Amino acid sequence: MKTLSIASLGRLASNLNTPWTCTSCRAQLLRHSKFQRPSSQRYSTGPHGSSRRNPRTRAKVTVLAASAATGATGAGLLAFTDDIKYGYDVTERTGRVATTLALCINDYRTSLNSREKTEDLDEQETILKQCHKRCAERTLKVLEKNGGIFIKLGQHLSAMTYLLPYEWTSTFIPLQDKCPVSSYESIEDMFRRDTGEELTDYFSEFAHEPIGAASLAQVHLATVKETGQRVAVKVQHPTLTQWAPLDMALTKFTFSTLKRFFPEYDLEWLSSEMEASLPQELDFQLEADNAIRSQEHFKKRLDLPLVIPDVLWAKKRIIVMANESGSRLDDLDYLDSNGIDRDEVSATLAHIFNEMIFGKNAPLHCDPHGGNIAIRKIGKKKAGKNFEIIIYDHGLYRDIPEHLQRSYAKMWLAVIEGDMEAMKQHAHDVAGVTEEQFPLFASAITGRDYTVVSSSITQSRSEEEKKTMGDALQEGLLSDLVTMLGQVPRIILLILKTNDLTRSLDESLHTRQGSMRTFLILAHYCARTVLREQVDEIRNRPGSLLSPGNAVRFIAAWVGYLRVELKLEVFELWLSIRRIVGLNTAQFDGGAGAALL
Repeated sequence: MKTLSIASLGRLASNLNTPWTCTSCRAQLLRHSKFQRPSSQRYSTGPHGSSRRNPRTRAKVTVLAASAATGATGAGLLAFTDDIKYGYDVTERTGRVATTLALCINDYRTSLNSREKTEDLDEQETILKQCHKRCAERTLKVLEKNGGIFIKLGQHLSAMTYLLPYEWTSTFIPLQDKCPVSSYESIEDMFRRDTGEELTDYFSEFAHEPIGAASLAQVHLATVKETGQRVAVKVQHPTLTQWAPLDMALTKFTFSTLKRFFPEYDLEWLSSEMEASLPQELDFQLEADNAIRSQEHFKKRLDLPLVIPDVLWAKKRIIVMANESGSRLDDLDYLDSNGIDRDEVSATLAHIFNEMIFGKNAPLHCDPHGGNIAIRKIGKKKAGKNFEIIIYDHGLYRDIPEHLQRSYAKMWLAVIEGDMEAMKQHAHDVAGVTEEQFPLFASAITGRDYTVVSSSITQSRSEEEKKTMGDALQEGLLSDLVTMLGQVPRIILLILKTNDLTRSLDESLHTRQGSMRTFLILAHYCARTVLREQVDEIRNRPGSLLSPGNAVRFIAAWVGYLRVELKLEVFELWLSIRRIVGLNTAQFDGGAGAALL
């Protein structure tokens, strides 16, 4: 890929007033460009520490930072000669990124050189960890000051515990709750420009302060004037459209520059994924379509206490939904004080997201972090549960191709069974992973140390295991992992992200059954997916299902499926009994689970 120059940022910035989108999404977004009144576009969803540097090093940093800042200044002023303040803002925004990037690159080069000069392993580790921390803290300040897309990037990076050092992911955690808030006046003005109406024309009440703010949008409570319905109005931060092209260009420039100085750490695939995903997340009409489609899919799953807020109407930057509120999923005090069983919450989450991954024609929610999922107690039990899980923010969705679903299901069954050869074969089918890359891929996809993957993955993840994985990344596996992730299909990256976020949510619940039950639920869905494939293959053979050869194959497929299901049901019943009598199954040796399969 051609490296993006700092001067080209000015040319990109000169086009900030043009709606930004990647090539593959442009045609889709153009169909929404014609203005429509909110009332004419409705959705029916149902009834409801600094270090001293020598002069030469300091000079290198100064030259690099000054060059970047000079290039940015020239680009900004050339692009915005009619608006000096705007040009200054572009220069300042770009300068922050370029200067911090230069400082971090120099810090890593200096630290790595110092690391090579000592044979003390503990000192080597300390030098690298301190460098990670310094650079992460510098970067955090830039992300917070620039806001918007940079906050979104930081949130994504904070969840990539399978890829980034702990010093980076832990430093970025505050970004999950520290998001910008746009003024009421700016929201009022955007509503007027996007709909041709005033807020008071449609709402009898509209809260001036948002009940929640995220990197791309914020949510206000309001009351619909015509019906009196209480609603949640999600509005995009008005300045996002203005800065999106420049911010994406800066992100791309950052990763391409890092690749130039550290070729073994090629993270350009991350900026490419953001470039593809961001236009979808910024189109609230697409989010409305995703929410409705997800509602329709889960209507057939009455066994799941899932709530997806109804959509009233949507514009590209505004979406009005039914107000469905709840508490954070990791609010353990709320769960315990309301008699909500954490194990049942964990199991319900597992069912919901396994259905999204393995369900026929199911849409996959690819951003299930803690802020996008809520829980509330209900008086009358629903599907045997005394709670409901609410899922918000349906902007980032993907569809998993059926052939990939099936290979992915077979791979997970092989993981649970401990069948290493089958694991390797299906990992190759899923992501083109070579035998040499397989241990890394297996650890990335499961979030577990490879020695655990190759023995019994149903055991709970210990602190020692987490440390072992972190140390492995520090000792050189990180570059191999980065290279591998740059080669796998994009949909696999999003599945990895979804796996990591849901795994983090599950661990935050501190259940008594640990990960054992969630792996059993996963096995249910995998077995069902394999059965569906076998039945489809039989139906595609000559003759009907009742013909002798097909009938035998059909019965054999069902017997194989029922055999696995029976074993899983027996083991899950045994786990439930242990839980009822007060035994902590999270500490139980998970080898028994694999043996049952």
